[in-house]
Amino acid sequence: MACGSYTLTGLNNACKEASFGGIKRVFIAISDDVTATSVDATTHVLTPTLASSKKFQEYKLLKSTGSLTSTLNTSETATSYFTNEVTLQFMKMETSKRMEIMSLMLAPTVVIVEDGNGIFWYLGKDNYVDCSAGSAQTGTAVGDANHYELTLTDTSKELPFEVDPAFVNDPNNVNPAPVA
Repeated sequence: MACGSYTLTGLNNACKEASFGGIKRVFIAISDDVTATSVDATTHVLTPTLASSKKFQEYKLLKSTGSLTSTLNTSETATSYFTNEVTLQFMKMETSKRMEIMSLMLAPTVVIVEDGNGIFWYLGKDNYVDCSAGSAQTGTAVGDANHYELTLTDTSKELPFEVDPAFVNDPNNVNPAPVA
């Protein structure tokens, strides 16, 4: 017995094309600051709506210090969901970063991730994103990283939705990262 009406169209992934790993930036907002999300029926691109005067905060990362992983979880009871994890490293342990990390650790958030290909992905559509792990390390050798590492986790019915770059590039929606 069919459970739904699905259409398969196939994928042509036979050609090699440039595709970069890692993430460039993340944009984080308090979950309650996003009052709605809408998904375009044709493009499947998600657009968040922010409460008046609320914005996403930009977090810039060094190359090769962040990742987004989406994992399908399924069971024999027909339950399926995705666990989406964003891992971030913030270099150099210092008080200002410690205070920001403490806020990220405690706040229910939504996250937009810019991947290595310049595509923006939204996490937090079905449930808020929370900090599920973290560490602070000085390293052992002089060349080791002295950094904070956080894992932000989203549990969702679907893979992350793409976000129109125009939303992220609109200064009404995003506060830029502080100048280092």
